[in-house]
Amino acid sequence: MSSILNQKIIENRLRIGEIIKDLHQMTIDIGNDELADTVSDLRNRIHEPFMFVIAGEVKAGKSSFINALLEKEVCKVGPDPTTDTIQQILYGEEESTIVVNEHLKKILLPVEILKEIAIVDTPGTNTISDHHQEITERFIPGSDLIVFVFEAKNPYRQSAWDFFDYIHGDWRKKIIFVLQQKDLMNDDDLKINIEGVRKYAVKKGIEQPNVFALSAKMELENTPDSGFLPVRDYITQNITGGKAPILKLSNNIQTSRNVGERIHKGLQMRSAQLEADQRFRNDIHQTLNEQELRSNNQIDILVENLIAAYDRITSETREELKNGLGFFSLVRRTFSSIFGKKTSLEQWLADLSTRMETDLNDAMHEKLQSGVSDIADSIQQMAKMIDLKIRNSETILKNNHEIFGDIADRRSNVMRDLQEQFSKFMNKTENFIGSEVFKSENSTTPNLAAGGGLAVVGVILATVAQGMVFDITGGILTTVGFLFAGATARMRRNKVIEEYNSEVNGGRLKLESEVSDKLKAYVGDIKEKIDANFDDFDVMLNMENKQISTLTEKYESIDKSLGEMQQELEEAIG
Repeated sequence: MSSILNQKIIENRLRIGEIIKDLHQMTIDIGNDELADTVSDLRNRIHEPFMFVIAGEVKAGKSSFINALLEKEVCKVGPDPTTDTIQQILYGEEESTIVVNEHLKKILLPVEILKEIAIVDTPGTNTISDHHQEITERFIPGSDLIVFVFEAKNPYRQSAWDFFDYIHGDWRKKIIFVLQQKDLMNDDDLKINIEGVRKYAVKKGIEQPNVFALSAKMELENTPDSGFLPVRDYITQNITGGKAPILKLSNNIQTSRNVGERIHKGLQMRSAQLEADQRFRNDIHQTLNEQELRSNNQIDILVENLIAAYDRITSETREELKNGLGFFSLVRRTFSSIFGKKTSLEQWLADLSTRMETDLNDAMHEKLQSGVSDIADSIQQMAKMIDLKIRNSETILKNNHEIFGDIADRRSNVMRDLQEQFSKFMNKTENFIGSEVFKSENSTTPNLAAGGGLAVVGVILATVAQGMVFDITGGILTTVGFLFAGATARMRRNKVIEEYNSEVNGGRLKLESEVSDKLKAYVGDIKEKIDANFDDFDVMLNMENKQISTLTEKYESIDKSLGEMQQELEEAIG
């Protein structure tokens, strides 16, 4: 390989290493230890040779295949199936063994082909040891070529093809298939199994699978037609001869992009959950606003009905007062009273005041009874609708998500707390008393002892609304009573009517404004209390929005850089 090409590879390796470093930091940022370990391992192996990973079930002949390929007994044949050791075979000037940890051993050999490739012998994937497949799976992402070894006699075991699905489906690694121990089969059965593996591979998404049938035993015994020549030719034509370093960098990029795509898909699901949660939150806002408007409309109707009844009764009283205070009426009443045939002016005015009070009380009671019921219904409906929406909120990001399961757990906890908190809120009487709104009506509170939670709204409205209305009308009636009591035959009728109108109009304005304002303030107070239950949920939404935006930006930057590097390498390979 030329020094210029060597220098270019070194430069590219450094650039790719920096990008993978950023990807590693991103896996740390999202808190996914498994992906962080995978990317860290990929980054650490970027300077190693092109890596063959020999995978397959125990007793499939993996170790024998390696020994025959290297023409040297490196791996013990028929090892203890409970051994959890991965053997990484690398080039070294002198033969030696380095124990990296309890699960990894490096073997250095002065074999020429190992200058361009490294070989990894993995434990079987179908042994009694729980660690074997886990160990092997941990090595797959950093591999450059998977050599999947089957027993030639039986390449159809489900456990082997399940592991193939992990390698190909999850990591999309380049795979070649080896049917080992062909010497144990006749040619016809071997052809059937070769074709069977080919069809299986095509069915699982490999368009032109490379399937080799061979015998390590025949190769080591120098028996002709061992089947190793096609394998060696494949390695020479596709990997060695200067291509391996560039191919390895390309594989590193593809694996990094694979990790990035997994994160991106997870982010898309997080975004979909965020959008669903934002729609849910907006729906809560809209529902609260609509129900507040509905309740306020009911209040307006109640006030209109109260005012209409008030106007009718005070107008009737005004007309009777006008007629009764006319000159001839007064003269007749005064003259008649002397002889005891009719009531006196004082008595007549007192009777008029009493009738007005009775009529107002009856009319106000009637209007309040129906109006308050509608308002209470509307307020209770507001809370019940929110409770139902909380319980039916949409869950997209599941707790078992491979990357963002902790985010799903966090959301699940927030939603569970929201449900529990709102359920308690609905059952707490004090949440619906509205003490800040009705500070002066403290005397009504003891009457609510028998109430419970949301059901107390009707009692509150009936007590407070009636108290307000009768305070206002009662004050007017008292003033009118004093006015009538002071009226004499010598008073001018216009003066009495004017003072009466002034009191009645003032009471009308007070009735209209105070009842409306206080009841609407009560509705607004309940609405705010309901909305306050979503404070933690809102914090979660804001945090999710920021995190998703930041992580998406990082992913796009990394993926763009990897894409540019991939294009450069493809041009170099092409």
